[in-house]
Amino acid sequence: MKNRDLQATWAYHDGTKHSYQSIRTNRHYLDWENQPIPFKIYSKLEPISLPQHLSSSGMAALEAISIPEARRDAPVIPSIQTLAEIFYLAAGVTKRRSYPGGEMHFRAAACTGALYHIDLYCICGDLPDLPAGVYHFGPHDFALRKLRNGDYRAVAARASGNDPAVADAPVIVVSGSTYWRNAWKYQSRAYRHCYWDSGTILANMLAAAAARRVPARVVIGFEDAAVSRLLALDATREGALSLVALGKGAANDSGHLPVVEPLTFETMPLSKTEVDYPAIRAMHEASSLGSEYEVIGWRKEVLAATATPGGGTKERLVALRPLGDDEVPRDSIEEAIQRRGSTREFARESIGFSQLSTMLDRATRDIATDFLSPEGAPLNDLYLIVHAVDDLAPGTYVYRRSERALELLKEGDFRREAGGLGLGQEIPADCSVNVYFLADLNLVLERFGNRGYRAAQLEAAIMGGKLYLAAYAQRLGASGLTFFDDDVTDFFSPHAAGKSVMFLIALGKSVKRRRSNVS
Repeated sequence: MKNRDLQATWAYHDGTKHSYQSIRTNRHYLDWENQPIPFKIYSKLEPISLPQHLSSSGMAALEAISIPEARRDAPVIPSIQTLAEIFYLAAGVTKRRSYPGGEMHFRAAACTGALYHIDLYCICGDLPDLPAGVYHFGPHDFALRKLRNGDYRAVAARASGNDPAVADAPVIVVSGSTYWRNAWKYQSRAYRHCYWDSGTILANMLAAAAARRVPARVVIGFEDAAVSRLLALDATREGALSLVALGKGAANDSGHLPVVEPLTFETMPLSKTEVDYPAIRAMHEASSLGSEYEVIGWRKEVLAATATPGGGTKERLVALRPLGDDEVPRDSIEEAIQRRGSTREFARESIGFSQLSTMLDRATRDIATDFLSPEGAPLNDLYLIVHAVDDLAPGTYVYRRSERALELLKEGDFRREAGGLGLGQEIPADCSVNVYFLADLNLVLERFGNRGYRAAQLEAAIMGGKLYLAAYAQRLGASGLTFFDDDVTDFFSPHAAGKSVMFLIALGKSVKRRRSNVS
């Protein structure tokens, strides 16, 4: 089984690391005349317009991101209005900025380079105002397009090894990437971004669903080829990344498994030409599961794993001081998502320790998935470089999640070092705090096989997406960044020795800029 050939992951991960040497010697340049469009547009499929009105859930953003999964006893069947709101808050166009020669569409969730290579697909039974089918969500015109007519949920359920949440869901949302839309800028490293950028979308989606009391669970154990075939993806250019089971109490009990006929659809060319990066496809294939039986076996191994207890000393612990439920800002999840951006310039000002504590506490609570077992056992550790936080000494820390405390590793001013670790950018040097997500890939791959690389990247990105929302809910700023891989590990060692960086986000106060040409 390819999933157990672990050298494939190391070849990809090591081959896509950033270093001072790789940055200096890379001759890649951005061909602006060949920039891909940021949408997948089906040329001949009729749009099914979604409701435009966005209702407010009334739930505070900081509450929505902290709920692992809405608990409901009765069946929950989303309406087309609910689906429209979840799609909009996860991946819709929330801002438009005009510039000479065009218009830039910004989405609800952060994406590397604002290249928006992640698409959402919907597999559903009959819903109020939406017939059973397989659909693609188009953010460019806020519409669905039907790819298949009829109820194909049983196909997705079998592909997932009959995961209970998927088998019981009235709606299954699939995230997929068109690699070239991100590889145009980031080359082979774009496969990491598949999970970074789908993870921030999932953070929004889970929060939006929780605010509407719709159960939602992320599933990454599935037969890749079966899902790609169902969505009519081009396996040489696209890949399915995750499933989200939305709702409950609508199992397809007919016993009928529909035949999935091969389909091709004409889509608008992304650019004049496309450049192939075989390392992306090789990593996706190496981490694929080849049958429902392999999925079932993989999930048994995941469920059999045990949590690894954390270590460290209590003498250097600083307990978090998060805001209580009656103290947190009441900005709704809808307001936070619509306000969210990616901060391009931070003020060298401090944030409150209660603000940082609230972000860490709320963003790192349990995520409803099929790969975090025991429930909530994390794959990533959070390391921090603190520059300016009231009542917290500047320095480096590791977050001890089970104790809700920060362990001081080294005290001091590390703004210069943080800037260097972040590819020499000003953002990580100027912000109030940098949060790095590091995973012990040796342990993760032993437990999950190559699929663990997807899991570690995705978990980090979901938490990173929640940190985005927690920051903007408190009127702060945030920005996801890239990094020099091995230098980050070395910087936090010996504590981080043997770990690999999955994600980085900077938090702090944004420099106020004059708004122009934004709608």
